[in-house]
Amino acid sequence: MEPIRILLVGNGGREHALAWKLSQSARVEVIYVAPGNGGTASDHRHKIQNVSYLMPDDFDSLIAFAKDKHVNLVVPGPEAPLVAGIATVCRAAGLRCFGPSKAAARMEGSKAFAKDFMSRHNIPTAEYKNFNSYESAKAYIDTVPHKIVLKADGLAAGKGVVIPSSKEEAHHTLEQIMLKKEFGTAGDEVVIEEFLEGEELSILSFSDGYTIKSLPPAQDHKRIYDGDQGPNTGGMGCYAPTELATPELVESINRTILQPTIDGMRREAVPFVGLLFTGLMITKTGPKTLEYNVRFGDPETQTLLPLLSADTDLAEIMIACTEGWLDAVQIKVDSKFSATVVASAGGYPGPYVRGDEIQLEEPPSNTTMFHAGTVLTSGVLQTHGGRVIAATSTGSTLAEALQRAYSGISTIKFPNMYYRKDIGHRSLRKNPQAPSNGSLDPLTYAAAGVSISSGNDLVKMITPLVASTARPGTDAAIGGFGGILDLSAAGYSSPPLIIGAIDGVGTKLSIAHAMQKHDTVGIDLVAMNVNDLVVQGAEALFFLDCYTCGKLDVQIAASFVRGVARGCIEAGCALIGGETAEMPGLFTAGGLAKADGGVYDVVGAAVGAVEKGRKLLPDKEAMAAGDAILGLASNGCHSNGFSLIRKIIQRAGLRFTDSAPWHDVESIGESLLTPTRIYVKPVLKVAKKGLVKGMSHITGGGLLENIPRMLPKHLAAELDTSKWPMPKVFRWLKTAGRLDNLEFARAFNTGLGMVLVVSESKLEQTIAELEAAGETVYEIGTVVPRDGEGCVLKNMEAWQ
Repeated sequence: MEPIRILLVGNGGREHALAWKLSQSARVEVIYVAPGNGGTASDHRHKIQNVSYLMPDDFDSLIAFAKDKHVNLVVPGPEAPLVAGIATVCRAAGLRCFGPSKAAARMEGSKAFAKDFMSRHNIPTAEYKNFNSYESAKAYIDTVPHKIVLKADGLAAGKGVVIPSSKEEAHHTLEQIMLKKEFGTAGDEVVIEEFLEGEELSILSFSDGYTIKSLPPAQDHKRIYDGDQGPNTGGMGCYAPTELATPELVESINRTILQPTIDGMRREAVPFVGLLFTGLMITKTGPKTLEYNVRFGDPETQTLLPLLSADTDLAEIMIACTEGWLDAVQIKVDSKFSATVVASAGGYPGPYVRGDEIQLEEPPSNTTMFHAGTVLTSGVLQTHGGRVIAATSTGSTLAEALQRAYSGISTIKFPNMYYRKDIGHRSLRKNPQAPSNGSLDPLTYAAAGVSISSGNDLVKMITPLVASTARPGTDAAIGGFGGILDLSAAGYSSPPLIIGAIDGVGTKLSIAHAMQKHDTVGIDLVAMNVNDLVVQGAEALFFLDCYTCGKLDVQIAASFVRGVARGCIEAGCALIGGETAEMPGLFTAGGLAKADGGVYDVVGAAVGAVEKGRKLLPDKEAMAAGDAILGLASNGCHSNGFSLIRKIIQRAGLRFTDSAPWHDVESIGESLLTPTRIYVKPVLKVAKKGLVKGMSHITGGGLLENIPRMLPKHLAAELDTSKWPMPKVFRWLKTAGRLDNLEFARAFNTGLGMVLVVSESKLEQTIAELEAAGETVYEIGTVVPRDGEGCVLKNMEAWQ
């Protein structure tokens, strides 16, 4: 892969943190910071270089420099160049840029636009009205009974939001914004919205326009003084993660705010590519959106990037966003806390002095200094902004991270330095210290997140479902230490050959989660296993399942088992046991899910038998060139290729709840959840009569990978693709995904779920018996001498 050469635009603490993390990527060759600050100038990582003469608003010079230095990734840090359209300009010049287009950046550039967007897409937010007339806004203030927030519409360096404490202060603030132009043209229009009570959260989410992947929710401290007093600033400190953001809350935010935001922008033809910062208020009635920013937050970035694991490549994440494959990237977060304390110049956020010399001592361990308003002049580090420098520390607890951060702040010295002494006070107030042994409440399994009573409720609910699968040899009872099957009672007079299979359902489960429909994936799980048994000529005797979840939802689990029971009945095997594993935090800790509730994965195992003396399939010795190949129709996509299917649907701008383009009645999700066809009974019947020489279950790897598995090395399958119809779902997926024929045949079953090799002399009888059992049978090809690939497709123009 080509080395990455980065132009990082900006000069704040956010940009220093980005340069720090990006420089850790083995793929990154150089990072030019324009103009940079004293931290990026003195950073000992040889990859980082300041370009102090380049300004963030000089797009022509930035583009010229990037081309001259062979830059292949531009990363704008501040909001101003993004709102002015730097990403659009870069892309027009052929440069990859991590950031939203000018149109998409209006989400931060205009608070009125953002509020109207939330309204159009039913995204929870405060009640509001937009005004471009001072007199109208003034009259509105007098009519509202509730406390309000005044927001300048445009960019105001993080200071354009005011919370007046009285009507008089509200009128004064409105006058300052709209008439006296305290924030310039940013105040030509104002948003007046309802004041929301609760606690604030900040969520930073990567997006490629379809997929979102978020960093842990953080809580920053906007007010200048301790106790959240005084005027707003750009941010005086931050910590993450926060106990306020429970997995259930994060899941709710993702479902009701974040994903609808990304989907809504795409549907308005302004897909969001880059980093979306969502400011939230957690109210008594749920999370509500305060604002959007279209870039990394400051100081949230300084807090969150140190939480990323050493092997999480920020540069790769950014490129994935620009190229539309974010869903293929894993973002790992270390299990620790991070805290940032900002040192500011005296007088900030009002007038302050620049040019004071800064003295830095060696920071403590696990602490990084991120420079913001600093400059290196003739080798001397000086103040050059309101927020000067920040200490970020990590620790195993929030208290430890904060203690280290404040130790870090103590190593910074410059005249009139100021910092808040109460960063993290909200969390510490709730849980100031770990309780002493004497104050510990007795723990229970339930307190650890495992509900034994829920497990018992599930057993009661599924016991009759399991019993319905009973067959000769077992009564399919659960509740003991293990399931039992008596082979002699099952019809085996002498010990048979025992064959086992184990499989899962894969990412088809994500569609079941999205649709809240769980009764069909149980059938899939059984089908994937018993179909693998029957291709060897084995009768499926019994089935075992394992249901692993973060938090047991009895109704969801019972619905899944209902599907397993249906599959077992259809296959003629007994469900004789299973495991329900409730593991709090398992899915959320690795970022696999936003919340424990209802999320699960499944695996199943089937055991079958073949009577001694009957030949196992495939009978490769009996196969010969000229043998016929039959295909049995599939029910649709079955259980394979769903990672690709989800990507195709995502790129088409569709949701699983939308009407299926290939179906007149069903939604996309309903159609895709059609369960895998179970071929056991009709296929086992012809196998026991010796009518088939080999069979292949078409699963992962499609036709090209599965059919050769049943053939001897000197023979191949030659298939005529015009001999069976392509189901509408596959035709749509192939077209929408722009899949070439070979990729299509490798990813999907193309309409065939089972393929059989039959001698010409037994062809008619085999077809007749299978059709009598309800199967749709196609003569699709012949066995030929192998000269290359094990499966050769002819007449693929039929797929066009």
